[in-house]
Amino acid sequence: MTMPRAFLGRTGVRVSRLALGAMSFGTDADATTSANLYACARAAGVDFIDTADVYGNGASETLLAGLIAGAERDRIVLASKAYFPTGGGPNDRGTSRYHLVRAVEASLRRLKTDRLDLYYLHRFDDVTALDETLRAVDDLVRSGKVLYPACSNFAAWQVAHAVGMAGALRAAPLVAVQPMYNLLKRQAEVELLPMAQALGLGVVTYSPTAGGLLTGKYDGATPATSGRMTSNAMYQTRYADPAYRAAAAGLGAIAGEYGVAPATMAVAWTLAQPGVTSVLLGARTVAQLEQTLAAATLTLEPDALARLTALTPTPPPATDRSEERSANNYGSR
Repeated sequence: MTMPRAFLGRTGVRVSRLALGAMSFGTDADATTSANLYACARAAGVDFIDTADVYGNGASETLLAGLIAGAERDRIVLASKAYFPTGGGPNDRGTSRYHLVRAVEASLRRLKTDRLDLYYLHRFDDVTALDETLRAVDDLVRSGKVLYPACSNFAAWQVAHAVGMAGALRAAPLVAVQPMYNLLKRQAEVELLPMAQALGLGVVTYSPTAGGLLTGKYDGATPATSGRMTSNAMYQTRYADPAYRAAAAGLGAIAGEYGVAPATMAVAWTLAQPGVTSVLLGARTVAQLEQTLAAATLTLEPDALARLTALTPTPPPATDRSEERSANNYGSR
């Protein structure tokens, strides 16, 4: 398999357009399965590996340490994150300087490495002053513990605010954003993706199969007995809209016409969207990962892409002036 690559934003770093998300490592995937998932991804040409301090309460990073040891460490681009609670203490969360310094040092110990190539603020901190966060991240960059800062789950205004403030502070700039984005969840198209393109930010999307809903597993033909949609209240809430099931069935039908797995087509759709740099793939089994990795060699023709896109409503423009997409408007330059 030839893995396509892209520059990560305005950096000179090339990353594989499919990335391996290690959220399942140490939880849904035991040590042996995690090693097999890693080997499968690497054999396919994936060199962009993503984890976080909260995945498995640190187990993901600990397992990855053994897989990236030695010369392997310099063959991959390694990303981790911080914000969510990592303990019971009042300061074991957030993006304060106090927490971020300790979070980075703890991640480095678990991963047994001297630096994090990409470090995400895992969520916007509604309490901590943004300048404190950005100065703390800048210090981590200057110390060599972090190479490139990034953010995950930020709204577009929060990203733009952070980019502007980092510039004013002459702090290390954010180089990438990590939004949830798939055929069912298209809010990123409204502002995040255009903003990232305008500001030269990399976009690393997650959840391309919508928690498994776009894999065909929940098509109703055979009742599913396992998976996030059967056991995880967060995912059940996120994808509760019945229209999502209908769209998933439509994707499955189109995938069947082309003789590919629904999961492959779901990832290929996300990968084909303007502004997307890389798509994070998570899996519990090698078989699941192989289906999503196959998207690297699936080029969707314009007709197939249009049919898939039409399965879900296009989000309204940021101004909510939907007439601007019709002939009934004042025009533009």
